[in-house]
This record gives sequence, structure tokens and C-alpha cells, in this order.
Amino acid sequence: MHGVESVQRTNEANHRRIALGLFLAYGLFWSVLAVAPVSRQDWLLENLLAVGLVTTLVFTYRRFPFSLTSYALIAAFMVLHAIGAHYTYSEVPFGFWLKDALALSRNPFDRLVHCAYGLLLAYPLRELLVRLAGLRGGWSYFLPVSGVLAQSGFFEVVEAIVAMIVSPELGSMYLGTQGDEWDAQKDMAAAFAGAVLAMVCTAWLERNRPLDSD
Repeated sequence: MHGVESVQRTNEANHRRIALGLFLAYGLFWSVLAVAPVSRQDWLLENLLAVGLVTTLVFTYRRFPFSLTSYALIAAFMVLHAIGAHYTYSEVPFGFWLKDALALSRNPFDRLVHCAYGLLLAYPLRELLVRLAGLRGGWSYFLPVSGVLAQSGFFEVVEAIVAMIVSPELGSMYLGTQGDEWDAQKDMAAAFAGAVLAMVCTAWLERNRPLDSD
């Protein structure tokens, strides 16, 4: 019995240490990119939701610690978002490189990050639903995809409202539409595709192992 408790305490300590390491690494990366962004006003707008998410994860850690897999996926997405916020999504250098390499008509970085939203965050959302609501079977794969699509649409609306209220002149820069009137719908489709891919991969992996619960 004592051996089991000792192993559990060790696992919990390792979990806290690695989770803290991810948080500090992201915090350092975010702090570096917070210095002299391309547009300070756009950077502030982009980070409203990001700061809210990180704050929520910190204050809910004791009551609901996600798996390390989920924390790593969330951190990866937040790194991509920090890059987009620093340069503004439509001006990220890597996006321009892709634009030239693939002969695209626009900087695709924002679209890639929307796809990453579904690809990287569908798994943590599924973990939340499985552990809190006890979802099993097909619903545990369907609802995370639906949730990502709903969140993506909701955030598109919120971002548009915030941009118009806080800084109308920065609306296009903040939203990153690049002149595409269907930008919001395409962003949602990218997030949906990423979430579907994430759940297909998760279903395939879970044939060999259970949901990560470390």
C-alpha cells in the first residue's frame, strides 16, 4: 500500500514539475515576443483570450490537472499564437516564405494556426469531456470536433466585435482577413479539419492504449 502511495506521489511530483516546465518555457517565449511587436495595439487584442486561457489553466490545476500530453499540445498552440500576435498573423515571415514557395495568393499562417487550433486542442477538449462527463465511444470523438467548430465560430464573432469596439481602424489587421470576405468561414473549416484529423489519430492510437491520464 505504501509502495503504491509512494509511486503515486512521485508521479504527481513529476507531473507538476513537467507542467511547470512547460508553463515557464512558454512564459519565457511569450515574454521575448512581447518586446517590440509589429503592432502593440494588435498584440494587446490578440492576447486578451490567450491570457485568459493561461490564467484559467493555472488556477484550475489543483482541481483538474490535464494530462501532460494535453498540456504539451496546449503549449504548442500557444507558441504559434504568440508568433502570430508578435508579427500580426498576416505578416508572419514564415507565412510569406510559404506563400512564395507554394505560389499562394496570401500569407497562409493564420489559416495554419486555425487548423492547429483543431489539431492541437481537440485532444485536451476530449480529455475534459471524458473525465468530467464520462463520455465513451463515438460521442467522445464527435463532441470534441463539434466543440472545436462551435468555439471557432464563437471566437470569430467575438474577435469581430472586440475589434470593432476597441479599435475599428485595426479591425482588418486583427482579424487577418487579407481582403477575403470568406475568411471567417475558411478559418472555421480549417479548425474543423484539424479537429477531425486529431480525433482520427486519437481513435487509432487508442486501439493500442487508453486515454493518457498521467
